[in-house]
Amino acid sequence: MQDIARLAALIDAESTTYLDLSDRIWELAELRYQEHGAVAAQIEQLEKEGFRIARNVAGIPTAFMAEAGEGGPLIGFLGEYDALSGLSQQANIARRADAGGANGQGCGHNLLGTGAMLAAVAVRKYLARNGMPGRVRYYGCPAEEGGSGKTFMARAGLFADLDMAVTWHPGAYFGTMSVKSLANVQAYFRFTGRATHAASAPHLGRSALDAVELMNVGVNYMREHMPSDARIHYAVTDTGGISPNVVQARAEVLYLVRATTVAGAMELFERVKKIAEGAALMTETQAVVDFDKACSEVLPNTALEMALYQNALKLGPTPFVEADKALAIELRGNAITPADVAASLRLVHMPPGYPHPLHQDVLPFDGTPFDLPGSTDVGDVSWVTPTVQAWGACFAIGTPGHSWQLVAQGKNAAAHKGMVHAAKAMAATAIDAFGDPKLIEAARAEWMERTGGKPYACPIPELVPLPFEKKAGSGAPLGRPLSPHGAGALSQMRPVA
Repeated sequence: MQDIARLAALIDAESTTYLDLSDRIWELAELRYQEHGAVAAQIEQLEKEGFRIARNVAGIPTAFMAEAGEGGPLIGFLGEYDALSGLSQQANIARRADAGGANGQGCGHNLLGTGAMLAAVAVRKYLARNGMPGRVRYYGCPAEEGGSGKTFMARAGLFADLDMAVTWHPGAYFGTMSVKSLANVQAYFRFTGRATHAASAPHLGRSALDAVELMNVGVNYMREHMPSDARIHYAVTDTGGISPNVVQARAEVLYLVRATTVAGAMELFERVKKIAEGAALMTETQAVVDFDKACSEVLPNTALEMALYQNALKLGPTPFVEADKALAIELRGNAITPADVAASLRLVHMPPGYPHPLHQDVLPFDGTPFDLPGSTDVGDVSWVTPTVQAWGACFAIGTPGHSWQLVAQGKNAAAHKGMVHAAKAMAATAIDAFGDPKLIEAARAEWMERTGGKPYACPIPELVPLPFEKKAGSGAPLGRPLSPHGAGALSQMRPVA
């Protein structure tokens, strides 16, 4: 067993460098597959720490691996760094200012990646100082936001040799992040019609925009006839122009389909494709579907999650002081509503009326996963190797995800303390695994039982290129199978334990 006090002291001694790095990545706020600055900054620091670097892994310029150590088990730490568009780029504000269309770290990935790095570096130093064998690998993972970077990396086999994986996510609470997330499928539907003058010859036109609108209406009717825990979202990404007196010859809509399992998401996706085909028939347009990305649901691992929980209890609550609460209090007075707070507490089964703006406890955990009505490509890693996640208390309770309110808190004192505290919990759990082979054995036995011993089946077909490799106008005609998820593909999906 590790000496958690010594490990925590090691992380505290290293923390200033990594907090500065987190703030630099907050300033960069780079979108999916464009995180070149964040990658360069992380690699530079990891090289200083003596890690061996593999760049452009899985054919992705903003994905990399960094490894240190020899012998023993191999434990991976998963990091992210991508931002979101159209949020904000202003720190420490409690009232919304003009976002100006700026990108922003609206999910805290500046903290996520750097905190995982800090944990990986600390574990490597702890092993070396105590003469313990073991290899530590840090994964720089791009495009979690709408890009499923880890799923493409899993498709390339990059996690297959790990004994286990560790990661975390910044949030409002500190503790074990055991969640039942949603699998998803994302695809573009592109319609092509015939342009004409909308007044003098409307009968000669065939409107692609009409097809998009009819598709959306059809999917909205379908919502009554699908599982209540599934979700379907869409964004019209091309309306065909801004001239109302022209019948639109092209239009495009992007659909995101979520369900509790990959098989469920694929089944709904096939129904959405049929609705798109019907919309094309009604409007006498042509349609193609362009499969963009997908990710699997998270597979919990109770053995690792309970180990992490015990370390969280040993560490105790995140060490906030009164000054750390100032921005959280101001936000709750101006931009975080009582309904936001109530929904946040309900998500983690905490009673209403929690008196603190920041989480000042350890989230109770009895081995039962929380329902997370969202998706993460960590799910694909969890189907490849036993995986454990922590939550870090970085933001005011009730802070909406993917919001300017979250961006505003991304580099203040509370966020910094939450990142460092989460790094301690992750590092302690990894050291437990390095020091006790029975923990890895128990985690792998549970993982084998939950997967049924079946190999990982990537939800992204082999023929689907990386999103940044696609050519304009790509896609498969509707009515034809989208290999391998066309006719009969559901029978190939893995069972879910």
